[in-house]
Amino acid sequence: MREYSCEVLIIGGGGAALRAALAIVEKEPSARVILVTKGKLGKSGVTATACSDRMAFHTTLPFTEPEGEDNWEFHADDIYRIGGCVSDEDLAQILAKSSGEAFEYLDSLGVPWVKKEGKPEQFVTDGSQYARACYTGPYTANHIEKALIERIRTRPVKILEDIMVADLIISSSMDRVIGAFGLDIKDNLILFKAKTTILATGGAGEVFEINVYPDGMTGDGYAMAYRVGAELVNMEFIQIGLSSVKTKLACSGSMMRALPRLINDEGKEFFADYFPQKASSRELYLALFQKGASWPVSFEHKSHLIDIAVFKELRKGKKVYLDYSRNPEGLKWEKLSEITNWYKGVKGVNLLKKKRLKSSPLLRLHKINPQAVSWLQERGIDLIKGDKIEIAPAAQHFQGGVKIGKEGQTTLKGLYAAGECAGGQHGANRPGGNALLDSQVFGKIAGDCALKEVQRMKNSLNIDSSSIKHVENRIRKLKEKRKGKSASLVREEIQEITSSFVSIVRTEEGFKEGIKRLDKLGKEGLYSEGGSLVFSMETLNMLRVAQMVIGAAKIRKESRGPHLYFSSFNDSEPLPRDDELWRKYIVIVKEGKKMRFEAREPVSTLQ
Repeated sequence: MREYSCEVLIIGGGGAALRAALAIVEKEPSARVILVTKGKLGKSGVTATACSDRMAFHTTLPFTEPEGEDNWEFHADDIYRIGGCVSDEDLAQILAKSSGEAFEYLDSLGVPWVKKEGKPEQFVTDGSQYARACYTGPYTANHIEKALIERIRTRPVKILEDIMVADLIISSSMDRVIGAFGLDIKDNLILFKAKTTILATGGAGEVFEINVYPDGMTGDGYAMAYRVGAELVNMEFIQIGLSSVKTKLACSGSMMRALPRLINDEGKEFFADYFPQKASSRELYLALFQKGASWPVSFEHKSHLIDIAVFKELRKGKKVYLDYSRNPEGLKWEKLSEITNWYKGVKGVNLLKKKRLKSSPLLRLHKINPQAVSWLQERGIDLIKGDKIEIAPAAQHFQGGVKIGKEGQTTLKGLYAAGECAGGQHGANRPGGNALLDSQVFGKIAGDCALKEVQRMKNSLNIDSSSIKHVENRIRKLKEKRKGKSASLVREEIQEITSSFVSIVRTEEGFKEGIKRLDKLGKEGLYSEGGSLVFSMETLNMLRVAQMVIGAAKIRKESRGPHLYFSSFNDSEPLPRDDELWRKYIVIVKEGKKMRFEAREPVSTLQ
């Protein structure tokens, strides 16, 4: 067995992992840091691969509206309020107050922000009160990853690629995490001894059949932390938005503001059929336009009726498309002053005097976001030639994760978490662009605080043979198992269950069915086909995460953010939000062999 020793072990290769590593070695160049990633650095994970029509990095700068020394407080309020008041308020304040410093660091690394007169251009994103979103274009996340990698290549960080970290090691005598076990592509076991460990493994998009994540995002960090007894929080809140099935592009912003036709595979504009009462064409097209500014489904925005309509149409076996070839039926611009005013005020376009733009969604999209048209064309969807975009609700971001405090610390000594792997800093929703911000703010904090803990420690850590034997036995049993279902079939069933029961429409009946089927999969077990232990261990992690999501969702008997709770599938409206009983988050922790769920009051700075 290969062995590595370090002071800080960082698991992951995205923005949070890289920022944590840089925070450590820029402060203490002699610190021994190992960064382990499951894929290739810069070519795997969300930060390296994610794109959208205009990807945002949410930040409050000195000149950001409303200007002033305390303008970050408005940002913090947005994080907490948009999150449905089920995040920790102190973490929201840290995110907002540290956002300017995070931006300046990336700017110093050469991230090519769009600027005007030397200042970054900022725009309003989902639910935010003020324009704070900076961007480089569709590739903002990719540019951030590239800049961080270029920096880290010049620093003394040991980078290990193509290794899945399979389990954390906890010392019962010291009551702390003291390292981890990994598997390489040949299924060889690797031992990592570490004084502190940072989880930055990202989300679990592959738990859902349709998602905008790259391959490999199977919730490894969530499952590993759970197995050793760390608390997780807000796992029922998963941002889901209408996305291109073929390209995984989030069809937000200008994609909806261009007002395309929303049709099924029979060419029918169907979404009026699902509105709770007979809606006017004005109401329908305002909802479609507003979907551009409230892209992830959210109870707090009436545009969630669009997501419900699409989901229910798909459940009928139909396919759904955005069609930019001609205007929706009954579109009358003179009755849509909110939309024409937006075009005039934000884009400087007087639609009422532009006959061609009025008549063509494609021309409108090309006018307000030509990059999106080109991006799709490069990937085989030619809107100019009349191609339609097949769309479906896609998992986009896990709002919860491993519970952290102000120093990025988890509920276990020696273990930190950052980025999408962490939980508590976001509530049910978040302002658009706050995920990239979070990776940089809490990535740095986790790195700084893990280093401080190392510097306080005097004794070296020893891993007893029983810990090694436990993992070796687990891997041996998985390798030898031949009963149950194949890992690929189990994975497909997990995805079908989550996509049916904890996507857009969530019901008590669906939760019961989903939990029953997941429990059955767990009891049956799985076997490794083709000898791939990594694939099997990923699938077991997905099963555990799916149980967390559906278990927490079943407890929350209200609607909040992306959690739309219905009395029955046929209802047109979800149940209301209940702030009297449910301004709480749900904490998940392992208790013996059972998964325990507990509703708890979030941290409030007013206490």
